Amino acid sequence: MAFDVDMIQAVYGRIADRVAAARKVLGRPLTLTEKILYAHLFDGAAKKAYTRGESYVDFAPDRVAMQDATAQMALLQFMQAGRAKTAVPSTVHCDHLIQAKVGAREDLLTALDVNKEVYDFLSSVSDKYGIGFWKPGAGIIHQVVLENYAFPGGMMIGTDSHTPNAGGLGMIAIGVGGADAVDVMAGMAWELKFPKVIGVHLTGKLSGWASAKDIILKVAGILTVKGGTGAIVEYFGPGSESLSCTGKGTVCNMGAEIGATTSIFAYDDSMARYLRATDRADVAEAAEAHRAHLRPDPEVYSNPSEYYDQLIEIDLCTLEPHVNGPFTPDLAWPISKLGEAAKEHDWPTTIEVGLIGSCTNSSYEDMSRSASLARQASEKGIKAKAEFTITPGSEQVRYTVERDGILKDFEAIGGVVLANACGPCIGQWARHRHGGDDEPNTIVTSFNRNFAKRNDGNPKTHAFVTSPELVTALALAGDLRFNPLTDTLTTEDGKQVKLDPPSGEELPAKGFACEDPGYQAPAEDGSHVEVVVKPDSKRLQLLDPFPAWEGTDLAGLRLLLKAKGKCTTDHISMAGPWLRYRGHLDNISENCFIGAINAFNDEANKVKNQLTGEYGPVPTTQRAYKESGIGTVVVGDENYGEGSSREHAAMEPRHLGVRAILVRSFARIHETNLKKQGMLALTFADKADYDKVQEDDTIDIVGLTEFAPGKPLTIVLRHADGTTDEFKVNHTYNENQIEWFRAGSALNLIRSGVNA
Repeated sequence: MAFDVDMIQAVYGRIADRVAAARKVLGRPLTLTEKILYAHLFDGAAKKAYTRGESYVDFAPDRVAMQDATAQMALLQFMQAGRAKTAVPSTVHCDHLIQAKVGAREDLLTALDVNKEVYDFLSSVSDKYGIGFWKPGAGIIHQVVLENYAFPGGMMIGTDSHTPNAGGLGMIAIGVGGADAVDVMAGMAWELKFPKVIGVHLTGKLSGWASAKDIILKVAGILTVKGGTGAIVEYFGPGSESLSCTGKGTVCNMGAEIGATTSIFAYDDSMARYLRATDRADVAEAAEAHRAHLRPDPEVYSNPSEYYDQLIEIDLCTLEPHVNGPFTPDLAWPISKLGEAAKEHDWPTTIEVGLIGSCTNSSYEDMSRSASLARQASEKGIKAKAEFTITPGSEQVRYTVERDGILKDFEAIGGVVLANACGPCIGQWARHRHGGDDEPNTIVTSFNRNFAKRNDGNPKTHAFVTSPELVTALALAGDLRFNPLTDTLTTEDGKQVKLDPPSGEELPAKGFACEDPGYQAPAEDGSHVEVVVKPDSKRLQLLDPFPAWEGTDLAGLRLLLKAKGKCTTDHISMAGPWLRYRGHLDNISENCFIGAINAFNDEANKVKNQLTGEYGPVPTTQRAYKESGIGTVVVGDENYGEGSSREHAAMEPRHLGVRAILVRSFARIHETNLKKQGMLALTFADKADYDKVQEDDTIDIVGLTEFAPGKPLTIVLRHADGTTDEFKVNHTYNENQIEWFRAGSALNLIRSGVNA
């Protein structure tokens, strides 16, 4: 039986009328994206058409999901909202705080001890406010959501950038910051600029070594890390019908790496099979009854170029397995070209570690296909030459693959099974290195993100992203130049053998099994539940409201940092060991911008303090400005804030006294997070003006007393030599968002509305 069946039935009960209303106001056939979005308008059935890429629209998502690292801050904010219970079904998933070090059992026990204060807090808050709680070890949020909560035609938001994983089950699922989650949990509208729609037409069928992962690796190479910004990617065509539901989830999951708002597939038989296999036959029957509304209109299939803003064609019959990287997920290499690229770029070719699993590739199908390669190797007397780790996505998957002997297949070639958690994918990895940390080295993963320092904190680790099947083959070879389609491996007795292509099962023949999935239902009545945060806690800190705008233009601001090149949320607020402070804003602010590269000296975490003339760490310098009552500005380059949805990357600068972020362009989630926290998120009207910013500048932001949608502001740079530069900067604030700025944050507005 599915969770929240009444809510799901209510969505299906109104979808026909709302789709009909949308078709009427638009006067044309609809894409799947448009059907689901118009069916979730906050004010009910559509009364007017919205312009893609321009109109801000209020939506009513069906549910909210939060992982433990981001849930802390989201729930600390929700506690200030004055609500007794969440307005929509919501869940917390404890997957981020478990460090991979020894193996599943030991690492989980360590996490339960080290993170007890945080887990107790999340459990009690969930109890109090009616939130479902998935305990440590239950699994990774996106796999658990796919197994239990996602449903075709639904809409959800989640405080993790890979929330789009649920698109594999036909759901519009969007990664957001915690403040957005608070809006929805408080029963308020959730605002989003109506996205453009990119269509990916899939034909043919995968075979041999090619997998669903290769589809998104190919798309990432086409669109790059910002090519999907402001758009939903909708996959359709006969090729999509040939993919498994979990394979579709893999494609949607990694759509975050192209900046897409989310990605989605149309409802089909593979989704029905998956729903039934995960004990949700009732949802499958309901979806089947509304199949026409859970797919694009036939005219869209017939003439897609008329209905999509951009159209990409991929023939799965000719799709070659890909390996993307290093240092960016959009550097796409067909496996036949990887060895040549490694030689040309002088990448380390010895693979030290191969890692499979994560929220992107930890399904039963992924595990069984990879295990087929492990069995071949074991039968031929071959063990992995690289370290080899396996991360199951959920306790249900782990229990089932253990029952079916798959874990033993991995262990036979030297594999180590890690906890059902994010682990190395997010930097929660106590890596054991044979060489020094200052030596370039190579790892291959089936994860989704491979920015420098992402997995192990080492800027010289060359991380490559590929399918779990290719990770397994490359780990067996221990060499980045190995191409399993053409090359051979050497057995212990010196024979040359070639691996057969992987094979596996879409779903377990004996069905899924699990003794304890790890779910804790909330208290029936949470009004008497006490949530305790110790005043001297190093892990948790109750929040104080951010101050409201003072009502004037901002003058005399100092430049804190001019970031050079890629500046992701990992650069702004690192994960890894810093995850322990995700519930304590002041403590975690000690990592603020420590990974960003200063354009004036090409160094990280070394900026000039204009009050003393000395260079020091970014957080220390910013605290000195804050103590002196001086606001600051941070300047950045293109696609600033790409990567994780973590709102800490917005809250930390805000807490420390940064007033504005001025960049060439923003990643979607981060721009929204800045707005929610009462920050100014500004872009250069002329991108060349980035070069005018000097290290000793004093900065004025003019026009705030007449702050209005579509009206540029003015930046005045007062240089140390007495000269000035003045130029226009743009913004995307609407009237509501301007009110967030004036109030000091979106949460301040929510609180004032409750207390009015």
